[in-house]
Amino acid sequence: MTEETLPGAKPSFKSGVVSALPVAVAGVAAGAAGIIVTVILARLLSNQGYGAYAQLVGLFLVISMPGSAVIVAVVRRTASWRAAGSHGELEKWAHRMHVRMYWFLGAFAILSLAVCVPVSSLLAKPSPISVAAMLLSAGVWILLCIDRGFLQGTQKYHSLAANYLVEGGVRTVLVLGLAVFFKLPGATIGVLLSEGVTAVHARRSANRALSEPIDDGRSTTPPSVRRDLMIDLIAALGALALLAYLQNIDVVLLGRLNSGQAGAYAAVSVASKGLVFCAIVLGAYLLPEAAISHHEGDRAVRQLYATLAILAIPAVVLVSIAVVVPEQFLKLIFGARYLTADAAFAPLSIAMVFLSVTVIATMYLLAHGHRWVVFLLAPGAIAATFAVNAAHGNPTNTAKADLVVQGIVCGASVLSLIVAHRATKKEESHLLPEVTPR
Repeated sequence: MTEETLPGAKPSFKSGVVSALPVAVAGVAAGAAGIIVTVILARLLSNQGYGAYAQLVGLFLVISMPGSAVIVAVVRRTASWRAAGSHGELEKWAHRMHVRMYWFLGAFAILSLAVCVPVSSLLAKPSPISVAAMLLSAGVWILLCIDRGFLQGTQKYHSLAANYLVEGGVRTVLVLGLAVFFKLPGATIGVLLSEGVTAVHARRSANRALSEPIDDGRSTTPPSVRRDLMIDLIAALGALALLAYLQNIDVVLLGRLNSGQAGAYAAVSVASKGLVFCAIVLGAYLLPEAAISHHEGDRAVRQLYATLAILAIPAVVLVSIAVVVPEQFLKLIFGARYLTADAAFAPLSIAMVFLSVTVIATMYLLAHGHRWVVFLLAPGAIAATFAVNAAHGNPTNTAKADLVVQGIVCGASVLSLIVAHRATKKEESHLLPEVTPR
């Protein structure tokens, strides 16, 4: 039962839209705040500094991807325990997870300080302080993801939406405020501090959600939950890491192959890839709904349609801008010095539409326990590496190569989703009781 759904009511397309909308709006607001930050940073930093910031953001997204995998595992386990009425077991496990993550964060902080200098030399020469701050931010974000997973698993979508708003607002103030005085190091330290504040807010919200007792009659831990937790985590980590790789490999490789165009391509990338963030935010609604439906022996088809319907709105807006007024939009938002890669805007925006659909399909398949999705994404990641590398740092060719690969991967993911649905429907039909004619 969601905060917006009456007890015992079966989710409909309308209720799915109503439930997902607060998360979507908050996520879009946070994403818009992030775009505002990057736009202002493009004016505060030099071309090289902005290119380095884009690389560090890509590094953050890749390193922090285990957090999204943790969300999948936490949501699936929370859904199972809540379906079984095992409130006490869930609270104990949540406490153990938090303790372990604090130890992890301490060890990760030491590691970040140890590798910041060599990582800086591998990238576009950002300061080691910036690298360390961004790496540690990724570690804090993983801790944040645990509590977001509990909010999703308990279907506290309003609390989750509030947490997105906190992240967007605090990050805007701290990143820009520190960047004015300390440039790139200030911006990355602002990211670190904002993630810390957001993690504290999420922890308090999750504690309130977990303190609410479950009154479903039973109080046992499903055996399959303990057995499958690590497998779920590994599968989700592999799938989501591959999605992050597909999202950011073009920026990383172009920065190495053609550093002079890194800033201009980063502007196009920021404008295009905000859509993927929307898909990830909507996945925060779809993932628990699909997991809970799966444990109840049902399929979250209406919730899937509602998610795709909401995603279609920003997708149409993005592609329309990229096709009709790409130069004017980039000049207005980023400034005239970032126009040299404007021809890459249209193909890259369409590529991100494909990737966003792939993200939604992957979330749905993972929620239903289809771990083989990793083997679907892996060839796409390999193909993207070769295709982008073959573009030799040319922004337009890089975007077109990415478009081809993302389109193929999207088609394969949608086809896999259809096949999985048909297989599930066939299994359900076998489980129906036979009716003996009188």
